[in-house]
Amino acid sequence: MTRTALIHGIALSGDALAAQLVARGWRVLVADDAPTDAKRAAAEALGTTLVERPDAHTIATLLAECEMVCPAPGVPETHPLIVAALAAGLPVRTEIDLAYEWEQQRPGGPRPMLAVTGTDGKTTTTLLTAHLLEAAGHRVAAVGNTEVPFVAALDDDVDVFAVECSSFRLNWLHSFRAEASVWLNLAPDHQNWHTSMASYEAAKARMWSHRRPGDVAIGFADDAVVMRNLLAAGGVVRTFAAEHADYHLGEHEGAPWLVGPAGPIAPVGVMTRRLPHDLTNALAASALVLESGLAEPRDVASGLATFRHPPHRLEPVATIDGVQWFNDSKATTPHAALTAIRGFDRVVLLAGGRNKGLDLASLATESAHVKAVVGLGEAGPLVAAAFEGRCPTTTVASMADAVAAARRLATAGDVVLLSPACASFDWYPDGGYPARGDDFKRLVHELARADCPEDRS
Repeated sequence: MTRTALIHGIALSGDALAAQLVARGWRVLVADDAPTDAKRAAAEALGTTLVERPDAHTIATLLAECEMVCPAPGVPETHPLIVAALAAGLPVRTEIDLAYEWEQQRPGGPRPMLAVTGTDGKTTTTLLTAHLLEAAGHRVAAVGNTEVPFVAALDDDVDVFAVECSSFRLNWLHSFRAEASVWLNLAPDHQNWHTSMASYEAAKARMWSHRRPGDVAIGFADDAVVMRNLLAAGGVVRTFAAEHADYHLGEHEGAPWLVGPAGPIAPVGVMTRRLPHDLTNALAASALVLESGLAEPRDVASGLATFRHPPHRLEPVATIDGVQWFNDSKATTPHAALTAIRGFDRVVLLAGGRNKGLDLASLATESAHVKAVVGLGEAGPLVAAAFEGRCPTTTVASMADAVAAARRLATAGDVVLLSPACASFDWYPDGGYPARGDDFKRLVHELARADCPEDRS
């Protein structure tokens, strides 16, 4: 008998999951709250019709036909479809969970997996982990909350998966596990998706809920919430932090090194960037690849020396009249923005956008590093208010105005930092944080060209 699955949200991960389900003999129904012609075409290609903006009656009709519900990552746990599915006792499944189960059935056996979660730094650490594995000679797929859904990579010719685990994907886990996994940090985020911080924390902790005795759990020693969950996880555990952890910063041969339980790993000096969070991300990735036995210290040193950071994450853009400009558009929480601010002495901060239900006033806890503030978008006034009386503030109506304001406020030796602490969908509804970062970079490059005498001739 043909089984039926309902996919709600037919974007990148939903499309990939639908294709895998159809290939495995499932009948697929597709619904979406924001229909487009592309989504309608994707549904038609699956042999079905897109159900658009389903109401309570339509949801009940769809669920009556299904054995399983697969929401896209952006569908919150409070969504009427999710509430109704859970009330009906239907399993709600995530793409990394199904991909894990299908991988276990692979002829020749499953390939190893390394997993990364945390509020901030997930993508960078996942990509760094993949790069270190490549330096060790492995063919690697960086999947999950990256540009490649896990299910889309199952047929790829790879040796190991590095899986970025967002809370959205972890929230509905039934079986996923990894040979080694790391929890980087926890700070307020996604309170417009989860019902509470307790729900958010519980979702992250599910990464360790199906561990086998030999699997290694790794946690950030400086985060009390992470450590509480790490100790509760039991089994083989390791820690990382700048100091007082299994993987830490130390001295070797008269220079700073990354150090692990077995001794020196790699000199800090080989790293392509060495801000404080770069060092802890490197320790986390090193712990993953070494504890899993998939790499050796020499591979870590080689990989750190050649790693290129992904865009929109403290990305250097230009230096104009002694002012450095950085694009950190991926920083969509106060915690992420504060991490960036701490890396510099004198910052003209561009922050704001669409708040995700978070406390933007916390940005002012690092006001000693902030010379001036330019408030962006819907939350711009809230950001400016947090710094009122501490430094000059202004709010603007566009990114062009923000760049112009930062140009006026910054002097030689300053850093202009786009680190918004908010989502971007007020100004960039279709492109998200990459569109925001790209717009910022375009405007800064135009400013740099205007200031270059050669370009004015």
